[in-house]
Amino acid sequence: MSRNVIVENPKFTPVEERRVELVERKGLGHPDTLIDGIMEEISRNLCLEYRKVFGRIMHHNVDKGQICGGRTHVEYGGGKFVKPIYILLSGRATSDYEGKTVPAEEIALRTARDYLKKNTRFLDIDGDVEVESRISQGSKDLIDVFMRAPKIPLANDTSFGVGFAPFTETEVITIKIEKMLNSRDYKQKHPEVGEDIKVMSVRNNEEIRITIAIAFVSKFVKSLDDYIKKKEEVLRDVQKLAGTLTRRKVEIGINTADDYKTDSTYITLTGMSMEQGDDGSVGRGNRVCGIITPSRPMSLEAAAGKNPVNHVGKIYSVLAFQIAEEAVKQYPQIQECNVSLLSQIGKPLDEPKSAGITVLMKKGESYDALKGKLDYLMNEQLERVTEITELIIQGKASIYY
Repeated sequence: MSRNVIVENPKFTPVEERRVELVERKGLGHPDTLIDGIMEEISRNLCLEYRKVFGRIMHHNVDKGQICGGRTHVEYGGGKFVKPIYILLSGRATSDYEGKTVPAEEIALRTARDYLKKNTRFLDIDGDVEVESRISQGSKDLIDVFMRAPKIPLANDTSFGVGFAPFTETEVITIKIEKMLNSRDYKQKHPEVGEDIKVMSVRNNEEIRITIAIAFVSKFVKSLDDYIKKKEEVLRDVQKLAGTLTRRKVEIGINTADDYKTDSTYITLTGMSMEQGDDGSVGRGNRVCGIITPSRPMSLEAAAGKNPVNHVGKIYSVLAFQIAEEAVKQYPQIQECNVSLLSQIGKPLDEPKSAGITVLMKKGESYDALKGKLDYLMNEQLERVTEITELIIQGKASIYY
């Protein structure tokens, strides 16, 4: 079987050695991350219910959610909601087929509320949030096509996915800073640190400059002096972590828009900016690798909420990273690996229109000895493309965070 595999070894400067590198991570409570998480969880729960009722996953794509920010009045020590946060759940999901039914909208609404309860600490789900579902059944022809799919699903679109490995030092630092600040242990020590955290890093040669936005929780901040003290404590913790991850010079700024002279600081009631009008949309957050990487090959595909059976934009994005990671794991002589997969609508997922793997070897290492092995690896991974579906449903594949 021809899978259109192309293995290349072009000369290019690895990202780690370029003068400038940019990396961004939107944290757990960022509105773009939250709506991605909600819609992806809805898709997973629908898949589980479809299997119970129909014995298989049914047609759905619930990838059009939106968070419309609310409004609060906040002061040191507390505050109150003035206008609730509004969340719209949108997309298509099979609710009945051949006499059997699944309460798709009910599942969506319940999932959204459960997700918010699990991933936020100070949001009153019943009083401060309005959740509405406009999810409806897709057209009969789309459902019928989905049901007629062979053992290897047919691509529902002409789309591509890209992946890379390994992560650079700047990428690792960006991810680990956000993960530390949003970890359970850190929240216990510093409850004033909200979930809405964004980390933006730029490396210029051997210096990494990191800007962090943190929504502090007002009820744990007594005054401006207390805010400054707590922010300095967080800064020291981040500096300490960064020092364990790189020998490069690191400059860190937290909430750099603060103006102490006018007492303008980033404090919130809930630890999330969506309470103060910040909106969120599916697909505007992290890529499937958990970061946004303009210095890397990147797809703008919104993976969250799409069905994990034949939506190639989702499946190929996950698979491309899996292939790249496996390549550098099996062959440590590879310095950098990029993978691209392009589908053709109506064709089996294991037969892409193009499957490219580009590698840059470490100094002194031979590419010729590896070319055939990489071709084999690509074909082997494509043969197992349907395994991606199960990884996604079980929550074992990174989609947005």
